[in-house]
Amino acid sequence: MAASHTPKFHNDAGLASIAIGAREFECIGALPPFDHPHVFIDMGDADEAICPYCSTLYRHDPMLPAGGARPPETVVKDDA
Repeated sequence: MAASHTPKFHNDAGLASIAIGAREFECIGALPPFDHPHVFIDMGDADEAICPYCSTLYRHDPMLPAGGARPPETVVKDDA
């Protein structure tokens, strides 16, 4: 069985919104060690979702790859 990867995003910069290519993802708030509990968010059919911890507004952009974001520095790298 292939392992699946859920993309993770952060909002260290305090942006009002982040465009992402995924509809299912994790928000970690800020980068460790200042992250909040990692919360799984599923947009379903909606085009946007708000993190219940940090209130970041995530907007789905179908032009981005599933693990991509605008701005790109909001993507959590595997070593974070």
